[in-house]
Amino acid sequence: MNTNAPGSATATPESADAHWVRISDYDAKNGWGDAAATAARSRWCCEQLEAGQILFFDGIPYDFPQTDRDFLLEQRQSDSRIHKNISYRPRQDMLRGSVADSKEDIQRLHNIMRHFSEEVTGLLKRVLQPYAAHWALDYASYRPEEEQNRDLSLHKRNDLLHVDAFPSRPTRGGRILRCFTNINPTRSRNWLTTDRFNTLAEKFARNAGLEEIARSGDTSSFLNTLKRALGMKIVDRSAYDKFMLRFHDYLKENSDFQQNTTKIHIAFPPMATWMCYTDSVPHAVLSGQYALEQTFIIPLKALVTPEKSPIRVLEKLAGRPLARESAVG
Repeated sequence: MNTNAPGSATATPESADAHWVRISDYDAKNGWGDAAATAARSRWCCEQLEAGQILFFDGIPYDFPQTDRDFLLEQRQSDSRIHKNISYRPRQDMLRGSVADSKEDIQRLHNIMRHFSEEVTGLLKRVLQPYAAHWALDYASYRPEEEQNRDLSLHKRNDLLHVDAFPSRPTRGGRILRCFTNINPTRSRNWLTTDRFNTLAEKFARNAGLEEIARSGDTSSFLNTLKRALGMKIVDRSAYDKFMLRFHDYLKENSDFQQNTTKIHIAFPPMATWMCYTDSVPHAVLSGQYALEQTFIIPLKALVTPEKSPIRVLEKLAGRPLARESAVG
């Protein structure tokens, strides 16, 4: 496969190439041909993602009608300080953040987001076959606001390099896989990236509090069990989840890192699709408008190289488990 990058780097072209895999031989209608070829290619794609690559597709490799894209381009959020995105929860078939003017438009937006989620899920079932039987389907989102110069608090800013962690949806070692499509008809969506998670963890994890959090373990388990028995809502975070939330904030707070780390600039062109593990690919969104995204949580048991996952990298550094094995698979 061609690994030329559709972007540029502040260092050298080779450093940009090292972060990209361009998928040029996948056909939206026929995939990779027969079952054996598809299985081999699919496993290879999983290996690339787990190694920290971004898989890039020229165009939209799934069904997305022009009429749906035109409708989405007309949408706006009510208040970007409250809603970063228009979100869709596939498992509940629930839309959040819509400000459409009529019930008919709200229903149409709901239908479009449902169709997008279903189509992307179908794409990943073909492209990433080893994951499909095990993943948890998470939220989809539409991002109609211009990213540049958004008025957001420090920890919510998208233009600062970070790795993803979910405050309300702990993964307990599962990985965060996200598939994006830029439907802006004329403008690219512009990212920064830098060294991958293993490098950043070696540099910064101890200063970010890894050892203290690792020693604390799942200290809230008894309290959470009691709350659950009383019917109270809980967020049951493992030590891994606690650290990843802290690391997300630490990287954004670290002005020396933000200013001086080597940065690779990537321009995702109009109608492009890409996917990566955003828990291990540091990223910042500098500018762009009208992007869609679908998130999947991939458990350790589905990975083809689990030793490269963030939880295993951190456990090696900490010298102890960061989540109960039964939870992470």
